[in-house]
Amino acid sequence: MDNDVSAGSATSTSTLGHLALGLTLLAFGVGHTGVIDNVAAADASALATWVGGVALFIVGLLEFRAGNAGTGTAFSGLGAFWFTWGTAVGAEVSTEAAGLFLLLWALLALTLTASSAGSGLFGQGVYGLLCVSLLLLGIASFAESGGLAKAGGWVGAVAGLAAWYGATAALAKWPTFSGRAAGRGVTATG
Repeated sequence: MDNDVSAGSATSTSTLGHLALGLTLLAFGVGHTGVIDNVAAADASALATWVGGVALFIVGLLEFRAGNAGTGTAFSGLGAFWFTWGTAVGAEVSTEAAGLFLLLWALLALTLTASSAGSGLFGQGVYGLLCVSLLLLGIASFAESGGLAKAGGWVGAVAGLAAWYGATAALAKWPTFSGRAAGRGVTATG
């Protein structure tokens, strides 16, 4: 009897990671927009902690195990971000500390954007939009600007939709914006 446990295929773990990232980003972004009554970004903290944090971090580790350092770094790093953000919601911190937190994590998103050059809309696009969202939210925190925070929320929601669509396209073999249908040698990232 074989006691080895498979980490799953790279496509399945990558798709799961993009779904987790997409749903978390969408909830986080919509919460910042104020578009739904009585729903704030803080309401996404449980989703951010468990889906965006723990699940995404585990998927990142599985990606590392499968030899995919790029997606392993992305999912593990973003899992750490979401877990930290989700568990810190409600903590007493200054607006400057919150802004600095967001700007520092925007650096991770910038690194992910640069490292995913050539991966198409669902790789570089999602990370680029995440970077812009975190920059806007960080600056909004420093400036105490609700309008800028809403703009950052909308950018985050669009990033979440893009990540969700990329993962869904990979599972459903829907067309991607690369001109090919996902599932024919094309992953959720392009």
